[in-house]
Amino acid sequence: MFTALALSFGAIFLAEMGDKSQLTAMAFAARYRAWPVLGAIAAATACVHAVSVGVGYGLGLALPTAWISLAGGLAFLGFAAWSLRPEPEGEEEARPLGRRVLLGVATTFFLSELGDKTMLASLTLAAGENPVAVWAGATAGMITADGLAILIGYHLGRRLPQRTIQLGAAVLFAVFGTVLLIRAANALL
Repeated sequence: MFTALALSFGAIFLAEMGDKSQLTAMAFAARYRAWPVLGAIAAATACVHAVSVGVGYGLGLALPTAWISLAGGLAFLGFAAWSLRPEPEGEEEARPLGRRVLLGVATTFFLSELGDKTMLASLTLAAGENPVAVWAGATAGMITADGLAILIGYHLGRRLPQRTIQLGAAVLFAVFGTVLLIRAANALL
């Protein structure tokens, strides 16, 4: 069981480095308080890896990734537009996450990870290893990798002008959304 835990932690941690969700975590943390962002990411990660482990262990079926990519792409484009909203005057400090924002962060992560390499890696590992250990290791690996991105995003958010953060986040979200929509279009056509 420990081997499956360590293997899935390492595989997911490495797969997450430089991934779109890690950059998204950085963008959210530059704009909002770090702990709630990490909490939303942890919840989404636990759910997505539960799905992948369940599929890998029990069913062995592939998820309809084209439709998931379409939903994820639209969500990212929505967050790109949302990132461009002007900040109220005098709001310099990272803002707390309201319920809608918290749900938005979790939903964005959940949709972006469905069909992603980290989900496919945990699905594959669960087919031959202890599913609980794979789920725990994959979830911990992803939270650790995204936690590093949140730490970086938090420090950038304290040093960069708010408009630069807004534009950077919007560009990242738009690029990821466009890539997901192209992926979905290619798979559906």
